[in-house]
Amino acid sequence: MLQRILIIGAGQAAISCAAKLREINSEFDITVVGEEPSLPYQRPPLSKKHMLGECTLESLELKARDWYATSHIKCLTHSEVVKVDPKNKCIYLQTNETLNYDKLVFATGSSPRLLPPSIGGNLKNVHVLRSQKDAITLKTASENKSNLLIVGGGYIGLEAAAVFTKMGMSVTLVEASERILQRVASEKTSNYFRTLHENHGVNIIEGKSLKQFHGNTKDELTSAQLDDGSTIEADLAIVGIGAIANDQLAQQAQLVCSNGIEVNDFGQTSMDDIYACGDCAKFHLNGNHMRLESVQNAIDQGEHVALEISGQGKPYKPVPWFWSDQYAVKLQIAGINIGHTNSIVRTGKREGSISVWYFKGDKFIAVDAMNDPQAYMVGKKILEAGNSPKVEHIRDSDFNIRELI
Repeated sequence: MLQRILIIGAGQAAISCAAKLREINSEFDITVVGEEPSLPYQRPPLSKKHMLGECTLESLELKARDWYATSHIKCLTHSEVVKVDPKNKCIYLQTNETLNYDKLVFATGSSPRLLPPSIGGNLKNVHVLRSQKDAITLKTASENKSNLLIVGGGYIGLEAAAVFTKMGMSVTLVEASERILQRVASEKTSNYFRTLHENHGVNIIEGKSLKQFHGNTKDELTSAQLDDGSTIEADLAIVGIGAIANDQLAQQAQLVCSNGIEVNDFGQTSMDDIYACGDCAKFHLNGNHMRLESVQNAIDQGEHVALEISGQGKPYKPVPWFWSDQYAVKLQIAGINIGHTNSIVRTGKREGSISVWYFKGDKFIAVDAMNDPQAYMVGKKILEAGNSPKVEHIRDSDFNIRELI
């Protein structure tokens, strides 16, 4: 019997899932439903290469345009899903069209957190960066601007600081926590990137939060007031204060959600024949209940859901990895450092390269590698093998960490 598989969302997780399904079974009836007007595309380069004019939007498409036809995968663009009906196994589009399914996959991703209009979050030239539309709008708005304020000192904010500094703008970054990267990295990694950005002229303000954006009579941003009463001149702002799961449709369909669609180890939701993968999915990993917002997770989790739908499922237990490019520094991360009790800095073989190794007790759980691909590769392989190096070996700068694999 022909199986109809609908995938809501048209990002990396959706295409990964669809491609794997087709690889496994040539008979599946696969439809990807996306609300954006464009075909599925890569998001990370939007804030980097595209903003710098080093690539076109067309070059960021995940698959060649003829791939969908040759793979017999329908990809509906500009198609907003307004309701999911699990009882009748169908979805409703804004166009009043109804699509039926045997298996349904949520790959709806996440959206940037917005600042409220009450503090000026809706002023002109206050931007977030997630979609092609965001990138086009921001790139146009940045023309002839000189003073950029970035709200949020996570990786999104820091990457934006690097890009716009390179474009010649004066950049100030404000982080409400005591230090940049506080939620995701050790103090040692934070110190490394603070120094890197300050050496490139970025003004980093930590431990202070935005109180109010101010604008002129045309509702154009002119300045920002912080909670200590200080004022920063700004004619452009980027807000990077995290993301929330796009789980509204799932909630309306009465799936179990908690800032993410809850799934088991096989990607199954709380309802039969409905799955979730990518940024919108919340799953258990190493004792943590979490969402992972990364390209790696989107690809791998999408493929795992495809395997489960095809009857070849296995538990999803990844070793997460991430990356971030800032100036001439490539940060590579393997593992999740949540709950670490100790972090150790190692100097790499290349000039200026270091790595930070995270331990929870005696158990190795993650590594941050800055321009140190060897440390990243070794750390990732150790994690994949389920092993832990001795703390004294990591502390010893003369010890050859290659011996650990």
